[in-house]
Amino acid sequence: MMAALLGGLIIVGLAVYAGVLLARLKQQTQQREQAINRRNERIIDSIRTIAMAVRDDQCNLSEGAIRLTNLLNTLQFSRPKDFAQDYPGLYDLYDRVKEMPTHDARKQLKRNERMRQDLQRAGFEHELEAQIKIEVERLASLELPGR
Repeated sequence: MMAALLGGLIIVGLAVYAGVLLARLKQQTQQREQAINRRNERIIDSIRTIAMAVRDDQCNLSEGAIRLTNLLNTLQFSRPKDFAQDYPGLYDLYDRVKEMPTHDARKQLKRNERMRQDLQRAGFEHELEAQIKIEVERLASLELPGR
């Protein structure tokens, strides 16, 4: 009888402990999801701002493509999103210009090499401009899924 009572108390104690652990896990999961949502919202605000700048010709297409694709790739969702499929023009331009040197590396290039790359980049931008303008218009009003 005493053993059964002691066993029952142990089982109740373990059940309470398991409940506490599950409650903590649920709370941590909710906090993590809220943090991810806040981070995603900040990233989406940046995406909207850059998209509007590209749309309004305040930012060139290549710089916009680099910035936007990198930001889109940092968004976190429960199911992965294929932004390259949703925004093919931006991702195509990004793939074409991502290896071109920038900043100090660009300054180190000879003048004729810089000019050659500028012409090449301008050609890529001209080829993809119409598609990218449509895509940045959509990105300018991007919302978090589920809103």
